[in-house]
Amino acid sequence: MKAYERLLNYVVVRTPSDENSETVPSSTCQFDLARLLEAEMKELGLTDVILDDQCYLYGKLPATEGLEDKPAIGFIAHMDTVSDFCDHDIKPIVTENYDGGELRLGTSDTILSPKNFPHLADLKGRTLITSDGTTVLGADDKAGIAEIMTMIERIQEEKIPHGPLCVAFTPDEEIGTGASHFNVEQFGADYGYTLDGDTEGEIQYENFNACKADFVIKGFNVHPGSSKDTMINASLVAMEINNALPSMETPRGTEDYEGFYHLMSMSGEVAEAELHYIVRDHDKDLFEAKKKTLKLIEKDMNEKWGEGTVALTISEQYRNMAEIIATCMHLIDNAKKACENADVTPLVLPIRGGTDGCQLSFKGLPCPNLGTGGHAYHGPYEHITVEGMDKSVDVVTELVKLYAM
Repeated sequence: MKAYERLLNYVVVRTPSDENSETVPSSTCQFDLARLLEAEMKELGLTDVILDDQCYLYGKLPATEGLEDKPAIGFIAHMDTVSDFCDHDIKPIVTENYDGGELRLGTSDTILSPKNFPHLADLKGRTLITSDGTTVLGADDKAGIAEIMTMIERIQEEKIPHGPLCVAFTPDEEIGTGASHFNVEQFGADYGYTLDGDTEGEIQYENFNACKADFVIKGFNVHPGSSKDTMINASLVAMEINNALPSMETPRGTEDYEGFYHLMSMSGEVAEAELHYIVRDHDKDLFEAKKKTLKLIEKDMNEKWGEGTVALTISEQYRNMAEIIATCMHLIDNAKKACENADVTPLVLPIRGGTDGCQLSFKGLPCPNLGTGGHAYHGPYEHITVEGMDKSVDVVTELVKLYAM
């Protein structure tokens, strides 16, 4: 079976994770896909297939005889999707011989346009897979699952010599907890790769250092007609806090290795207001400097408006896996060589975000990220090509061969 055929089967199983849930997995619908994959893994000849009660699915492909001493290499993808644009049935649409221009998605008003996505011109002549424009497609990350499964099938059918291989599919990556309950010992790999990137040939091992920053502002509300030198308007203090941050260090004003402060949400009245940020930077020192800036703002606001007016809470999220991968750069060197062997241009790019792999790397499983051929994730413009998926399968197949040498 081709990778895209598997993708078409997987995406119709809706699996949005729920950031407001306190259960693991955060949504029971993720088990629907997990059980489908569990059966398929057994059909493909994987052993030690285990679906645990937290919706983590593991399996192994024992080494070819004589290659048992080779490094055990793992491949990981996540089953959940974002919850946005995922509240009704997903209807994938296949457009053959895409002309590289504007494309209306289904009968919706959603137009996939090169004006917004210049790379579309490079996809001319390919077979494009989209949703009907009213939902996400779900290629993030069901394309990664499909490509791993197809690679396993190819290795079996073509009797490609290989060392020990490990496979895992995880829940809740989109809400940042996909690696939280991952059983590294159960997985059994020495090294891993997540398939959760964009363009085929992407190789990513430098991600953001990340934290959340939450400000709670307590105001002092009195009648506005008699409030001179007494009223403290919490909403105005919140505006002052945001204005104290570097105006260009936002997602819109940054790229590549540049970090940012991102205001995710805000609410407020005179008596109380809240600001909720995520803070990101690849450079550890610059990341720490950003946190110091936030703490300085808290200090200055309390000196100006009175102690206890502003309370800042910083919550660590994840760290840059580059410091771990630096000790095993063969993962990157072999990924580049695998791309070249598959006639794919290797694209070593920083991740402007995080993956399960960054957390797994700090749990003892060095785990860079590879592209799946998809684009425009997390919205109705999400798309992928049959050819891009085929190339991604070729890349991971070549990786398996390299680690068997």
